Amino acid sequence: MGNDNEDPQVGLKEPVVDIKDSNRRAALFDRIRADHSLEITEDYIELISDLIEIHGEARVVDLASQLGVSKPTVNATIQRLQKDGFVSSKPYRSIFLTEKGRELAEWSRARHKIVLDFLHAVGVPPNIAEADAEGIEHHVSEVTLTALEKTTVILNSGPEAKKLDGGS
Repeated sequence: MGNDNEDPQVGLKEPVVDIKDSNRRAALFDRIRADHSLEITEDYIELISDLIEIHGEARVVDLASQLGVSKPTVNATIQRLQKDGFVSSKPYRSIFLTEKGRELAEWSRARHKIVLDFLHAVGVPPNIAEADAEGIEHHVSEVTLTALEKTTVILNSGPEAKKLDGGS
């Protein structure tokens, strides 16, 4: 029991945290938090774009219904998106994408397609691939995204494609 790092109740040593590793871990969590914030932004922007494309407008009530959140939650997020320059809106009016918002919607759709195409190429069933792509697309680096895209091309062009999707 003479070790200062030992827990007297269980007799196990506590892990000694290396400062270098702590900084690396903190940086990873910073990236994850930033990805989560961007994920919400992208989800709203993509949905606003879809609603405008289908209905000619995006309304708070429609966003709340589609996202399964309250209207006050949507209003708070729309205010942030306005402040960040992604949307324009006036009280009790439709929400529209700015040029910056339209660019983000296109970028988000492209990322989604790359991830979805990769998941299809490796044989993930369509309904699962769609759900997984929705989460993955927001948390993958550009380097990984490029690798997924290149791998998809290879898988879809060679004999491996038949093996992965169950063909002979």
